[in-house]
This record gives sequence, C-alpha cells and structure tokens, in this order.
Amino acid sequence: MAIRGHPLFFFLLLSLQASILASTEAASHHFSPLNRSSFPAGFVFGAGSSAYQSEGAALIDGRGPSIWDTFTRQHPEKIFDHSNGDVADDMYHRYKEDVVLMKKIGLDAFRFSISWSRILPKGKISGGVNQLGVKFYNNLIDELLANGLQPYVTLFHWDLPQALEDEYGGFLSPKIVDDYRNYVDFCFKTFGNRVKHWFTLNEPYAYTLFGYTTGTFAPGRCSSYAGNCSSGNSATEPYIVAHHLILSHAAGVKLYREKYKPYQKGQIGVTLVTHWFVPISQSTTSRKAAQRAIDFMLGWFLHPMTYGDYPHIMRSLVGNRLPKFTDWQSKMLQKSYDFLGVNYYTSNYASNVMFSNSVNLSMFTDNRANMTTVKNGIPIGQPTDLNWLYIYPKGIRSLMLYIKDKYGNPPIYITENGIAEANNNTLPIKEALKDKVRILYHYGHLSHLSKAIKEGADLKGYFLWSFLDDFEWDAGFTVRFGINYVDFKNGLKRYPKYSAFWFKKFLKMK
Repeated sequence: MAIRGHPLFFFLLLSLQASILASTEAASHHFSPLNRSSFPAGFVFGAGSSAYQSEGAALIDGRGPSIWDTFTRQHPEKIFDHSNGDVADDMYHRYKEDVVLMKKIGLDAFRFSISWSRILPKGKISGGVNQLGVKFYNNLIDELLANGLQPYVTLFHWDLPQALEDEYGGFLSPKIVDDYRNYVDFCFKTFGNRVKHWFTLNEPYAYTLFGYTTGTFAPGRCSSYAGNCSSGNSATEPYIVAHHLILSHAAGVKLYREKYKPYQKGQIGVTLVTHWFVPISQSTTSRKAAQRAIDFMLGWFLHPMTYGDYPHIMRSLVGNRLPKFTDWQSKMLQKSYDFLGVNYYTSNYASNVMFSNSVNLSMFTDNRANMTTVKNGIPIGQPTDLNWLYIYPKGIRSLMLYIKDKYGNPPIYITENGIAEANNNTLPIKEALKDKVRILYHYGHLSHLSKAIKEGADLKGYFLWSFLDDFEWDAGFTVRFGINYVDFKNGLKRYPKYSAFWFKKFLKMK
C-alpha cells in the first residue's frame, strides 16, 4: 500500500488536490445480509502484505540492501516517524504463527511479495544466490499450503536491489528489463511448482510518481521545484521509469507463458492502483476531466498492457516526453496478463481547471489548460484518519464496470482494499482493537463488488489490506491498516481486531 498523504500527490498527478468523495452508504447501520455465499463458488478471499513492510530481518541471513533500506537511512526525515523496515512485523521469524492466524480467520489465500535482494543480494544471478532467502520463501509457501492457503506472489513490490540502482540507475535504464527477466525466471523455476498465481509488479504508478516526481519514496528523485531531492527530473524521469516497468512486466509475462505455464499450469498478471473519478457536474468539461484522470492513473499502465500503447490523451498532452514502443514491444504488450489485480481505496471528484504558470510544475504537460482538479469543501459522507481517503464503496463498483467495458472484462482480483487508523500510542490495546469503521468499510465495498458481479464484472477474489499493521512507507508506523494489531512496543505480539472476527464470521456463514 502506498500512503498518499504527501501534499504534492495529486498536484503533480493532474493538479488534483485533496477533497474526496465519501459514502453515506458505508456509514449506514441498515445492513443487508452479506457473507461468503453472496459471491460465486470458488471466489477467493485473502489478505495481503509485502516484503519490506512486514518481513523485517533486513540485516541478516545474506539479504542484500534494497533502495528502501538506503532511502530510510539516508532520508529519515522523509518518513513521518523516522522509522524503517529493519524489523517491521518480523514475519521472517514469525511466519508460522501468522499462517496459523490466517487459518483461524478462514482465509483462502495470502498475498505476499518476494524481496528481490533477499534472493539475489546483488540483483543478478551472476552475483550469487542467497540460499537462506530461497529457504525462507520455500518454507513460507510450504507452510501456507500445509494449512490450506494458496500463495499469491508479487515479484516486485518496490524494493529494488540497491546494487542495480548503483550500477545503472535501476528502472531509469533499459538494462533493468533483462535483470528483471532473469530474476523472475529464477522465481518461476524455484517456486512455480507450488505458486500458481503471480503478479509481475505492484502499483508501478505509485513507484513512479512518489519515487521520481515528489521524491517521497525510494529512490527519492525529483526536481528542485517538486521536492527536497539531490537529483532527478520530475518532468521526464517518471515516464522513462514507467516505460521500463511496463516493458519488464511484458518480458516477465512472455517468459512465463512460453517457458513455464505449459507445465506449471499457473497464471500471471499485474497489480495496478487507481482511484475512481466522478465528474463534479454533468458538464462536458467535467466528464472529460474525470476520463483524463483515470487515463493518467490507471490507463497509463493498463492501456499499453491491453492494447499495446499509451492512452491517446497521454500522447496528446505529454508529447515527446512519453517514450514510444517499438512494433515488437507493442505486440508483446497486448493482453499481457491472464488476470488483473486492482488496488482500490477511495474516489475523487474531478472538474476542469484552467490556469497557467511560467514554471511547469506538472509532470504530465506543459499546457496546464486542460488538467483536472478535485473540488474542495464538498465531502458527502464519512472521512477517515487519512486526509486522502474517504469511504466511497460505490466507487469500486463503478470502477469494475468501467474496466469491464473499456478493457474487455478481464478476470479481476481486488488485491488491496482497506482503511487505516492513526496509530494512537496512548490508546489501550483493548480499545485499539475496536475498529468498527474498518468493518463498515469492508462491508460496503464487498456489497458493491457483489453487485458488480451480478452486472457482469468477472471478479475472482478479494484481498483486504492488510493482514497485519506494518511499516507504511512514508507514513512509517504512524498509521495502522491491519485487521490484526501488532504491538510494536512489546514484542510484536499480534492481537486480532474486531474486523478480523467480523471477517471470520463473514467467511464461515453461507
């Protein structure tokens, strides 16, 4: 999960500023019956995590440093509480007790990521394989399967080996495509006899925007006008990085389909993040603004992965700063996923804004006249502890139907959906476990997903974010997304929250 609380987030996306839709529906106490039987047979229910956010054990057993290790050490001021993921939830040592907890809740699956630098400390096979890292993931996968849970594995969740960043600039260089392909080849060969669902990337949008536009995520690059960075170019680098992420995805999918899928019988996809955008009015300009917004957030990646090129509006507005795909690359990209992972948290109002500035602060266009903004002062429902996240369950239904109509109704897993609470260290644990708003949030979103399925969306599963409270990137440990409370002050003990018990009941009822 990417914390989007930085003040430049939407300003540098599409001149969007915080004022978000909220839903009165989720706050309603008039519940309709909802449980596992509200979804098709075989629908998968799970929870998620990522390596840097949960594993810990950053400095032991042969793991090499990632760009997030470097970033949190060199720029602790960019993490709200100056923390890091050195220990996190210590899932590296506690995975067995965590799997037991998953089983008690009744989860079907667990989504986690493999730390590239734990497997290949230097980023390359030629730099040596860390067998202790391989052993950890083998053990985790085997433990999940032994307890009746299916592993859903993300191959890249932002923790690029620092060695590749040092050698050639990581995703700024086309060299990354070959090194990514070789890394995932090793993962397919080593774990693919048991892992049947792979995600090439998690939220390439967030990695690109926050790592190379605002500089608030690793590797912390940006222009001086956009943030406090020692180097970078917010007007050009995000497009280069996104391009290489997209090509890495395509290379990984092509490799898996040709070399492993025929006998491993698995599937491969990608996880993309987007908000839903609602026109502030029914004017033509507002409707076009909402379409631009989703094209620049979701379409930036999904359009080339489906149709082989960027959305037309991006080509039109970004111009020659947007790289071009060769004919061969475009063909390789077309429908380069067996399923689509979607991370959804919230929605935004969108309207057209017209203004000019002699200094180009937008990463997307030199012409500010046709950009999108979010109207201030008009929340219509329930806010949360995060200034960018309002509860709007209807948005997830609208998003599913939009993808169905625009992108050929692909099989979709909701790979992240959740809500955070502020980490109030003065609150007794027994009070912190009473997360009623989280229950309302999940109930509302699951209800609207059920409706989307009835309207024809090909939904296959739902992974709530997150299984445990964890290290939340630039927010550090200041917020809690988990359905299980982690006592970071006293031995990292886990305590199921009310939402965990609610989800357990939801999964048991038929």
